[in-house]
Order: sequence, then structure tokens, then C-alpha cells
Amino acid sequence: MTPELITTLGDELFAALKGCHVVDPLTTRHPEITIENAYAIQQRLNARRVQAGETVIGKKIGVTSRAVMNMLGVYQPDFGLLTDGMVYNEGEAIPANTLIQPKAEGEIAFILKRDLQGPGIGAADVLAATEGVMACFEIVDSRIRDWKIKIQDTVADNASCGVFVLGDRVVDPRRVDLNTCGMVLEKNGEIVGTGAGAAALGAPANAVAWLANTMGRLGMTLRAGEVILSGSLAAMVPVKSGDSLRVTIGGIGGCSVRFV
Repeated sequence: MTPELITTLGDELFAALKGCHVVDPLTTRHPEITIENAYAIQQRLNARRVQAGETVIGKKIGVTSRAVMNMLGVYQPDFGLLTDGMVYNEGEAIPANTLIQPKAEGEIAFILKRDLQGPGIGAADVLAATEGVMACFEIVDSRIRDWKIKIQDTVADNASCGVFVLGDRVVDPRRVDLNTCGMVLEKNGEIVGTGAGAAALGAPANAVAWLANTMGRLGMTLRAGEVILSGSLAAMVPVKSGDSLRVTIGGIGGCSVRFV
């Protein structure tokens, strides 16, 4: 795949993001695309976002739970960047017309107090570098038509990032068992999903370690002060205007979001 085509596809995804429209899967149009190509396209997409005035404030890990893997037919994790243009406050209304085909995920967010530079990072290193953890919603969104994605499609599309909402309190990760803490996800007052911390690659800290090591091999670092979304703890839940959701994670806290 030529550098020119990588630039063209990154610009196409940026235009889809800004215009709230879908594009046909990259993998059907360019079957030769590799994961390395896809990350190069993602870099172009995110460079366009930064050029447009957004600031990178963290990273996200995608496709960490078996439920999401089965739903998407994608069976390995990926990562994307988070920007200040993606953040909503706890309980704040999100205009549904600013998203294309959104789905909600309940997750544990890590707030770093020290840099993490892989390779060689383990779960203990992650916990030592973490200021606190929070319940959060990631509202994933795909610019790929009908979520017909392979791993290369979602990687290129910034790991299907949409927006995210951090919860109502920060907790010391050493004071809660992140692996066994239970999650309950409610939509319009009904329970629509349950899970536990271990759904994220066996342990949320393992997921963050995977991210630090994977990005480290690419010469990238997880920075102090960044928000790291460690992956969904249950299946994704489609959302639309009028929906209200709340996620509660035992020992950590809750997070609410509504769509208008």
C-alpha cells in the first residue's frame, strides 16, 4: 500500500468523522491492507484531528472482551487515541446526531501518574503507575458501513472511537480487586449487560500492560496524566436519541450518560 493511498484513506475517514457519514469497508476495497497499513491510516486520521485543533489526552484499548470479539468477529485487541474533543461530563447529554452508529461499553478507566514505556511492562508496573481508576462509558462509533469490520478496518478507524464519559469518583486501584469487581449496565432502567473486570484480557491491568508494550514497540509511550480506557466488560449496547444509561462497577463507582 503506497503512502499516497494511506493518506487518502486517512483523509476519507476524517471526512466521514466530520460529516457523520459512513464509508465502505477498507478491507473490501483494498484486500491487501495489513494491520501495519491500518495503523498508518489511523495516524493520518488522528493527525488531521490534531491539525483541526484537538489535543491527545489518552489512549483506548479495543476488542478486549470475548463478548465484543464475538459480536464483531474480530479476535485480537487494538488501540486508538483519545482527544479532548471526545470527552463528555458525567450525566451530560450527548447529541445522538453527532454520532453515526453508536454503541455503549462499560469500562474501567485508568488515570496515570507516571509514564509507562514498553516493552517489558507487567500488571504490577501498571498499578504502580496509576493514580486512580474510574467507571466510564466509551461510546464506540464506526465510520465503516453497518459495522462490517475486520481488524484492519477498526484499527484504521481509530479503533472505532466515538466519545467517552468518566464516572463520578476516582479510586485507588490497590483498594479494589479490579479482576473480580462486577459491572452492571442499565439502559432506560433495565439491566442489559453484566460483566467483571476479568473480561478485559483477563485483568484490566493486563490490558493496559498490553497497550504499553504494543505501543512501546512502535516507539510510543503512555504519558503521566493520560486517560487509558481498558476495554469493555460486556457486549456493546446500541444507543439512540432518548436513551439513558448507567454503569455501576463494584468498589469503583458509577457513570451515567444520556442521548438527545
